[in-house]
Amino acid sequence: MNSQLKKGVIETCVLALLETKDYYGYELVETISKYVEISEGTIYPLLRRLKDTQIVDTYLVESQSGPPRKYYQLTSKGKLEAKQQVREYIQFSKGVFQLIEEGQHE
Repeated sequence: MNSQLKKGVIETCVLALLETKDYYGYELVETISKYVEISEGTIYPLLRRLKDTQIVDTYLVESQSGPPRKYYQLTSKGKLEAKQQVREYIQFSKGVFQLIEEGQHE
């Protein structure tokens, strides 16, 4: 898949997942990778940017299998951003799908 196309979608995927529960970074990679191929190198800079822009906040939880895990959760600003991005992506993808469908029937 085109990397530029993927970059634009990954943030929306992360925000949509964080609407359902808090995640730690590698858990986000594992979950998203079930649907879209990504690496840890993609997620962590994105999470850092989301934290810097106050879309997410973090907290640490002790882990029985290693160092504490940093969990990410949406802030109030992040919840609004997530809803907006998901809504925009659904509208956008419906439009793209419709164009593709129309192109297939010509």
